[in-house]
Amino acid sequence: MTARARTIDPEVSVPEPDALVERARAGDRGALEALLQGISSRVLAAVRSVVGRDAGDAEDLAQESLVALVRALPSFRGDCAIASFACGVAVRTALRSRRKWLRRRRKDDERALLADTATASDDPELDLQRRRRLAAMRSLLRELPIEQAEAFAMRCLLGDSLPEIAAASGANLNTLRSRIRLARTALLRRIHDDATLQELFEVTDVG
Repeated sequence: MTARARTIDPEVSVPEPDALVERARAGDRGALEALLQGISSRVLAAVRSVVGRDAGDAEDLAQESLVALVRALPSFRGDCAIASFACGVAVRTALRSRRKWLRRRRKDDERALLADTATASDDPELDLQRRRRLAAMRSLLRELPIEQAEAFAMRCLLGDSLPEIAAASGANLNTLRSRIRLARTALLRRIHDDATLQELFEVTDVG
């Protein structure tokens, strides 16, 4: 069964993704395709939050994430929206992909790293600074243990709440708080040890 969502006529009413989960899990192919169609944009946005808006493989990673989601559907317990669950799968898929990519190549693709998912500001200098910070943050996240990077990215890049992340990842709230705290501490320590990063993030004292 393919996980590539087919194009759906915009004039046709499509059920909300959460209403399709049980039918999809029961083997309803039409429900599965509609489910994937309904969450595909959220999955792509989650992937881009990790790899950058203009990363050449973002759409491929989004499709890989949808395949992973289909495989993970039996473990979905309904504790959160299916879109939140899917975003967790997408973030993990993108992080794993970038780790493999970094093992193959030490040099990052600058165009992908400078990409930004946010809307450009009216100030080109501020916009460039924000892009550089996001690029550096994505690179730093790939140095963290994947559980910490996932929790930090979902909370700070995607803006998900702790309960949403807990439901999507299967970790309890205390574990998530610990992962985010450890990630933040590691990131600050890494910035503190690099004068270029200190200047970029305008950090003078990380304690």
